[in-house]
Amino acid sequence: MTERSGLHYVSRVTRRIFAAMSAASSPIQSFIGKTVVITGASSGIGAEAARQLARRDAVVCLIARREEELRAVQAEIQAEGGEAHIYPTDLADPKSVDACCEKLLAEHERIDVLVNNAGRSIRRPLIESVGRMHDFERTMQINYFAAVRMTLNLLPRFRQQGHGHVVNVSSVAALMSTPRFAAYLASKAALDAFTRSMRIELAEHGIDATTINYPLVKTAMTEPTKVYKYLPQMEVADAAGWILDAIARRPARRTTPLATGFLLATSAVPGPALKLFAEFYKRRLEKAQQKMRTDQAG
Repeated sequence: MTERSGLHYVSRVTRRIFAAMSAASSPIQSFIGKTVVITGASSGIGAEAARQLARRDAVVCLIARREEELRAVQAEIQAEGGEAHIYPTDLADPKSVDACCEKLLAEHERIDVLVNNAGRSIRRPLIESVGRMHDFERTMQINYFAAVRMTLNLLPRFRQQGHGHVVNVSSVAALMSTPRFAAYLASKAALDAFTRSMRIELAEHGIDATTINYPLVKTAMTEPTKVYKYLPQMEVADAAGWILDAIARRPARRTTPLATGFLLATSAVPGPALKLFAEFYKRRLEKAQQKMRTDQAG
């Protein structure tokens, strides 16, 4: 396969997989009796997952920094007859995370699932990152250290119960070596590795761990990057459905076929694969930017 034909094939597959995403999950059963903790639950995927879980009888515990937004999500759920508890928490502050977990454990005798959904993204080339070490530190704090701290704080309860499930939200970018996102990719790759270790070590205790590597999702996090409007994006409701499906099925990973293909290619032939992908991303971005310029001119 030539470089040009390889790029054409990858682009074609990209378009096709989004058509199949909404139908990828089978109908979800009731989650009655389950208590699910969700970080980043004040908006976007986390808030929508909380709504969908509550409609299927789960008790949801909502964690985020913004208390007003948490209360709004809680009110929506309660208006539909669901049960939701809120825990305003600054996930960038270890003491705040510890206090949140202490309160969770005190108020809920049973906790079945932890969804580490909160995340921070940053798009900046490495050359422009010189002198900006804080970009990497802040991203790691939210995307990795907060998730690990939440997990370790709830792990003793999972062991005591004899069951538990941790769902860690990641990105296809961690599998596809996306340029200009080094800080974000590194934090998500760390979380992916942590999740794999959990799955191996904790299975004998009845504790599962799942990674969800999402494609681009249309959320407030992606809104500031205007060019994303011209790229394929997953709807928030569908993305939330992946969380429900993960809780029901407890797989090791949920992602797109394209991301899996990228991962296999970079593992088998990293040099040629990364060269091909660099050109693919360049052309894809140029095409999206051209569409954006055309719209702006019109």
